[in-house]
Order: sequence, then structure tokens, then C-alpha cells
Amino acid sequence: MKNDFRIGNGFDVHAFAEGRKLILGGVEIPYEKGLIGHSDADVLLHAITDALLGALALGDLGKHFPDSDEEFKDADSSILLIKVYDLVRTKNYILSNVDSILMMEKPKVSPYVLQMRQNIAKVLNVDIDRISVKATTTEGLGFTGRSEGIAASAVVLLNKENKND
Repeated sequence: MKNDFRIGNGFDVHAFAEGRKLILGGVEIPYEKGLIGHSDADVLLHAITDALLGALALGDLGKHFPDSDEEFKDADSSILLIKVYDLVRTKNYILSNVDSILMMEKPKVSPYVLQMRQNIAKVLNVDIDRISVKATTTEGLGFTGRSEGIAASAVVLLNKENKND
């Protein structure tokens, strides 16, 4: 039986705000500001979630979890990711891998990357070697360079399960 691979691309941005926790990859990062959003504003998990939806042409995060719905106010983005991956699984696809990038000047997140990878792998029920999280600065350019917020990008590869194995 031939392989049926699907690639999805996700991107998200959130601005910094006082009085919010900074959650990235489901991990609370100590910092003076957090990100503004209807949910917990986990920009990394939002990018991954959108990539999963995009791989199967299922719309985007806003379609499934609209910011007009109070059910998702301050929602844990890990829960949203689980719901979307459950949807992916109902279509008989499994995750091959995630490659993601955080774009920001501050804070430095390298001490937390392993914890983010572990958390994402646990949420998606895959081995950690299938989850890549990288961080880069934007060399002082744009809103991220001015430390006004964080952007994240993610690419996923899904593979149709062969039920005949």
C-alpha cells in the first residue's frame, strides 16, 4: 500500500502584556511579561496546532476555537492541541514529526527547550526525537526584534496509518 503523507505549516504571533504568565510549549517561562490572547496565548502550541489542521485541510485554530467563545477564555493550549490531534487520529493519520521555531529577542528560552519538547511529545503521545523546538532572534528587526511579542512557526509531517499491517 502506498504511503499517504501530509505536510502542514503553522504560524502564530502574540504581543507581550503585563500581568500575564508566559507559556511556551506548555511550559511556564519566568519573565516579566506574558502574551496577550483569548487562551493562554501559547504561541508555540498554536503554531503546531495550526500545522496539524493545515496538513489535513481542516481550517485553522480560530475556526475550531473561536475567540468569541467564552469556553476557550484562558484555555490551556495543550488541551486545544490534544483535541486537534484527536481529530487528526480520527482521520487515521499519525504524526511523523514536528519542526518548530520560536522567534523572539527576550527572554532566552534555551534552558527550557528540552522541557518544551518533552511536554509536546507527551501531549501528542510520541517519542521526543520526533519533536524539534528551536529559538532564534530576529536581529533586532520587526516587532519581535523590538521585544513587543513572540512569533512561532511549525511544520508537521503526518502519515496515514496502514490498518492492514
